[in-house]
Amino acid sequence: MLSAADLAGRLAQDAEAVCRHYLSAGRRAGNYWLVGDVANSTGRSLYVHLAGSRAGRWTDAATGQFGDLLDLVREACGLVDFRDVAEEARHFLSLPQPEPVPDLRGNVGDGPPAERPATERARRLFRMTQPLAGTLADIYLRERGILRASTHAALRFHLSCYYRDLVTGRTASHPALVAAVTDAAGAITGVHRTYLSSGLDPDGVGKAKVDDPRRALGGLLGNGVRFRYPVTDPVPVLAAGEGIETMLSLSHVMPGMPMVAALTANHLAGFHFPPGCRRIYIAADADAAGRHGIERLSRRAQERGILPLVLSPELGDFNDDLRRLGPDRLTASLRAQLTPEDVVAFLP
Repeated sequence: MLSAADLAGRLAQDAEAVCRHYLSAGRRAGNYWLVGDVANSTGRSLYVHLAGSRAGRWTDAATGQFGDLLDLVREACGLVDFRDVAEEARHFLSLPQPEPVPDLRGNVGDGPPAERPATERARRLFRMTQPLAGTLADIYLRERGILRASTHAALRFHLSCYYRDLVTGRTASHPALVAAVTDAAGAITGVHRTYLSSGLDPDGVGKAKVDDPRRALGGLLGNGVRFRYPVTDPVPVLAAGEGIETMLSLSHVMPGMPMVAALTANHLAGFHFPPGCRRIYIAADADAAGRHGIERLSRRAQERGILPLVLSPELGDFNDDLRRLGPDRLTASLRAQLTPEDVVAFLP
């Protein structure tokens, strides 16, 4: 019976075939496979080593995600349970299916997976941050119409956050908006960083002039950045989406509704539903990966008896709606998309 490391090793022996199957929108460039992301979008930010001692190892320079080919199969297929990941990998490798399939990360029963070093690095980074109010990150969000961001405990500011270019290896430091990624119990499993400019730009505070100003670290799958989200009580209604600014824009006009930003389309698809959930509003994103994430999350919700409802912006995204159309117009648009009882409960 093959372990997780054995399965990853078998996949790495034919890394290009794995990439051609799961990341067909990409292409080979030398000893690398280049593609946009694990959702198989076109682009070059994700690269997979095809040869040498690091064959099968991959990194997404846009998000900071990395892993082996077993992780890639999990992300590309939107899988959550490692039993499903093992089954998919074995199917690709045409290996017999053991019965029953054990937990491939060495866990017993339904207990939590062993904590990886990245999780502790993420927690240490979050401990080094300061409150958001009045900082450059607070100004950055205010310039985007998000005026009450400092009331969210998940958001903090780092004055000089370490940044390394994953291609050239050059290092630098930039101010950053830092968001805590947490699990259902409220424990920090990762962080998301938005690197910012110095604030001297006449056009206001923007993202730092680097190739990938948004990066994540730690355990993202099933988790997210949570706003107004109780960790001890059931959450019968919540809104979920990809981006932090998207969900903060919705929270600006619906401050009482629990919300979560899953950060990527694949992580949105694999989000863990809270106990007692009856309805989930899914904030739409315009790109193809976003649509796939919505479809997969909706299907999983329906399988669990949860009603999925999609919220659609009038413009490109909900932050565009908030900034360009204003909070009143955004509120009116949402009023037409929520159930009557949620209009009463969550809209002013």
